[in-house]
This record gives sequence, structure tokens and C-alpha cells, in this order.
Amino acid sequence: MSLKNAKEHLGKYGFDNKIKEFDTSSATVKEASLALNCREAEIAKTLSFLVNNKPILIVTAGNRKIDNAKYKVVFNEKVKMIKRDEVEPFIGHKVGGVCPFGINDGVDVYLDISLKDFDVVYPACGSENSAIELTIKELEETSNYKEWVDVCKIIEEG
Repeated sequence: MSLKNAKEHLGKYGFDNKIKEFDTSSATVKEASLALNCREAEIAKTLSFLVNNKPILIVTAGNRKIDNAKYKVVFNEKVKMIKRDEVEPFIGHKVGGVCPFGINDGVDVYLDISLKDFDVVYPACGSENSAIELTIKELEETSNYKEWVDVCKIIEEG
């Protein structure tokens, strides 16, 4: 159902034919980068939060994680991720397929500036085995984003 909603949404922009579906999982950044044969950083991961008890999405580069201090400055409250079993009711997609396409009404989308490091990024498309290649301009257009934010830091590799 979520893939169908994402396809319908992307179809409004003529991009539904660009969706790639895989025989393997693309639910994690690592799995998606393997399926797409790209760097993990190029995966546009979409994270779900509650701000003032309202669901929001933040799309970030795959090699980033939320910086609690930066998040608090932007949203004026502590980070509160949506619980795994509540993501689909709040957002309209299950964990592993969360994306800014075909989401529930009233969910604001924010794009983290980490995405601007790339010409092309690969967000999921509503299922655990789908993705789409989009330029940053195309992501802006199709995500109906509210604003660009700076709420991430690079994941340290050990």
C-alpha cells in the first residue's frame, strides 16, 4: 500500500517510472547502498519525529545522524523519535520504507543540509525494497518540504 501511495505521489511529477524495486531488502542505509551500488552517504534516509505531538519527517544523508543540540535549536524541544510501531499510523509508511512521498496529510517534511553534498540522492519509496534516484532539485519538488534545516552530524566510523 505504501509503495502504491509513493508511486501515485511521484506520478504527479512524472517520476513514478523512475522507482526501482529490488529482490533484496533496501530497508537500511547499508542494504540500500548495496542494492543501488552507491555510497551509503548518498542514501536519503527519512527519519520520523514528533514535534509538539505532531509528526514530522527529516530527510538526511545516509552518513549522518541527528545532533541533539542542533535539533533542539531548530525545533525548540528535545529529540523525540516516533516509536517503531507508531510510524506507519503517523506517517503512512512502515519503518524501512519511510520516505517523503505519499505520506499522511499534516506531516511536515524537512530536508537536512547534509543532502546538499550530493548532486543525486536515493530515498526509499514506501517499501522495504524500493528507492528512486533524484537530483536535489527533484527531491525539493517532490517532497513538498517545508524548509532546509541543519540538524545532523557525521556518523563517526570506528
